[in-house]
Amino acid sequence: MATKDDRKKSRRDAPLRDVLRVPGGERIDLTAYDASAIPAGPADKATGLAATAALAPRLADLHERLYASSTAGDRRRLLLVLQGMDTSGKGGTVKHVIGLFNPSGCRIRAFKAPTQEERNHPFLWRITKALPQPGEIGIFDRSHYEDVLIARVRDLVPRARLERRYDQINHFEKSLADDGVTVVKVFLHLSYEEQRNRLLERLDTPEKHWKFNPGDIEERSVWPAYQEAYEVALERCTTAEAPWYLVPADRKWYRNWAISRLLLEHLEGLDPKYPPGDFDVEECRRRLLLT
Repeated sequence: MATKDDRKKSRRDAPLRDVLRVPGGERIDLTAYDASAIPAGPADKATGLAATAALAPRLADLHERLYASSTAGDRRRLLLVLQGMDTSGKGGTVKHVIGLFNPSGCRIRAFKAPTQEERNHPFLWRITKALPQPGEIGIFDRSHYEDVLIARVRDLVPRARLERRYDQINHFEKSLADDGVTVVKVFLHLSYEEQRNRLLERLDTPEKHWKFNPGDIEERSVWPAYQEAYEVALERCTTAEAPWYLVPADRKWYRNWAISRLLLEHLEGLDPKYPPGDFDVEECRRRLLLT
């Protein structure tokens, strides 16, 4: 019979995408997930920072291969979707994780409140316009899920229309997968207490006042409603083509390692190859030596 230590070791040795994947077809209760947990990987901050840095060369190599393969017609690309409560680390992920890649091959979009033009179109219109091109890594800081999160909490649309959006999102993400987009959806799971600490840090640090929004205090008053909205989105929109991954976000160093590792596993799964040259290498060498 496997011991408790054996089960822990098995979990830590499993691919992180298996450990952090939100189970499909199950009721999700976010209170059952510890936002400060270390479910797999480095056990402390120093080890975690070193492990994240060690992933950089392999991530950069796979990204270059993905971009190179697109020059020969490979349509594959990767889209990282980041969702979470304010201060959960969406911007920090962009800074610390996406910085491991070549910025020229990344397409980053932070979705704010929709403009009047965007309101005049279906809710997925602005998302479609921001998708990565073949060979690129796209990063969404917030996304189409805002239209079933804040829209649900604040009753911005009729409930019948809101209910249809979950199926629309699933169909949309399947169409992306069919077109060569690997969709990596990450929910940054932050605790109520840790959000308070991070907001206080912004208030106590003049250089961070620009990050503070007094509206965040009001949003905390509807925290339970947001948690419920996330639970519904995770339940309804975890699919084989685009599963959700729940990353504990109270520890910033762990968040950065976990997302870096998830991206690495997905890129390794794609296993992009450098395309062969469509020219005579030896003939080009001969001609070059004559110049």
